[in-house]
Amino acid sequence: MNEATPEQARAALADIERGRLSVVSQIDVPTWYWWALAGGWIILGVISDLDRPWLTTAATLLFGAAHASIAPRVVNGRHRSDRLSVRADLAGSHISRLVLGALIVLVGATVVTALVLDADGAGHPTTAASVLVAVVIVLGGPLLMARVRDRAARVTP
Repeated sequence: MNEATPEQARAALADIERGRLSVVSQIDVPTWYWWALAGGWIILGVISDLDRPWLTTAATLLFGAAHASIAPRVVNGRHRSDRLSVRADLAGSHISRLVLGALIVLVGATVVTALVLDADGAGHPTTAASVLVAVVIVLGGPLLMARVRDRAARVTP
């Protein structure tokens, strides 16, 4: 039997770790998701400022249904691209909870900001609040995923 030297064993383990980190780097939510979410958020804000409750309700239900049909496939972090699907145990089950939890916080931020702007007499307060939150979504979503990747990289298999 051919025994590996300590140097060969270290090199093999280093190769394995590089491969694992390469896969970890693929944990992400597609960029289009953040942009679509932000765009939908702004559209809902504009519709809300039209002061047509029936239209706001219909648009909110449509947006919610569209998100509910898309989100389970993309917010798990396993499908950054079509090239690679990260194993669920490596990506972790917490990503969906993090993204959806962040969305709940952003809904609250939108409502509070719109109320503050409305109290201050701003025109189109919900649109303004939605644009602010849309910027947070587009910039913050990828930052959230970077934290997830950092956490996954620190986990020892």
